Amino acid sequence: MPDSPLPYAGIRVVEFTHMVMGPTCGMVLADLGAEVIKVEPPQGDNTRRLLGSGAGFFPLFNRNKKSIALDLQTAEGREAALKLIATADIVSENFKPGTMEKLGLDYATLAKRDPRIIFVSHKGFLPGPYEHRTALDEVVQMMGGLAYMTGRPGDPLRAGTSVNDIMGGMFGAIGAMAALAQREQTGRGQQVQSALFENNVFLVAQHMMQFAVTGKPAAPMPARISAWAVYDVFTVRGGDQIFLAAVSDTQWKTFCHALAYADLLADERLRTNNDRVRAREWLIPVLRERLASHSAAELSDVFERHGLPFAPITRPQELFDDPHLNATGGLAPMDLPDGRQTKVPLLPFTVDGHRPGVRLQPPRLNEHGPALLRELGYGEEEIARFAPNANEGIR
Repeated sequence: MPDSPLPYAGIRVVEFTHMVMGPTCGMVLADLGAEVIKVEPPQGDNTRRLLGSGAGFFPLFNRNKKSIALDLQTAEGREAALKLIATADIVSENFKPGTMEKLGLDYATLAKRDPRIIFVSHKGFLPGPYEHRTALDEVVQMMGGLAYMTGRPGDPLRAGTSVNDIMGGMFGAIGAMAALAQREQTGRGQQVQSALFENNVFLVAQHMMQFAVTGKPAAPMPARISAWAVYDVFTVRGGDQIFLAAVSDTQWKTFCHALAYADLLADERLRTNNDRVRAREWLIPVLRERLASHSAAELSDVFERHGLPFAPITRPQELFDDPHLNATGGLAPMDLPDGRQTKVPLLPFTVDGHRPGVRLQPPRLNEHGPALLRELGYGEEEIARFAPNANEGIR
């Protein structure tokens, strides 16, 4: 948005977060223009050092942020944190329950000092019988019905990304936005709470309501009775796979015309969508046999020309070269912690026709600490005593 300020420009957020949920909240606010200051321990956020599936956490969820290293286990570190919070509109945290109280950085304490402060807590569970439990995305997927719905019967399977952590952070950001709007009316801040379990329940609410309406439990997605007859992954020539769908009677006619399946179009057993759903047991094997002679590229071309739903089966790393993402600015340049350059997906919406982009690279540990401490009135000798190892600026 080159010609106008971002929506939350001028809002300062101080976050005490790690892993995915809390950092996602800060990333959303930062992408939308807020100044987000990440308070890290002297050794840095642990996600800076994760391997495997966690290797991308830090650069993805901590772009557009500033970093300051403070040892909150010391009186000096807590005092600096309080001075920093005094300049903020929003505090965000995702520590275990009770941690912020022990540090004297909880909402009740901060609200006495500044009634306008907005305090966002990201937890495993909202206050209640489960709040003492340790939660992970996988834990709440298992206990919240999502793993049951994703896996085959008898084989619960977590979703292939951190859905609850990411969405929980997004709901934390939405709550912060609502609190900011209400503060404009009341002059007072408030506490916002977001939780993994409750987020997961919201994700499976459609299946809960399916039971409420029909009286029949929802079957796991791989075993469900599809609402549409042609709505499946097909293996085609060369062993490639492609998802193809025809979800209305009009699309079925188009599908049959496009692929010259006149016999299927004339078959009275397949006249309506519900007829075709009842015929899936024999219809789908027929379609699998016929479609196997086509290539995925050929079918993609046919379906695109006729406006039918289709999708190649894409692996995440292949999205870096996706023509649509690259043509529409959905991927932005980013520097990785080791100095290499890559591209990163942006928030999935536009504001005034633009995707909010990357203004600040994922910060080096304590990259902005000295400047922030000077702003708070600390002298150079005092600054040098804060997290001296962090001042090396390691990523």
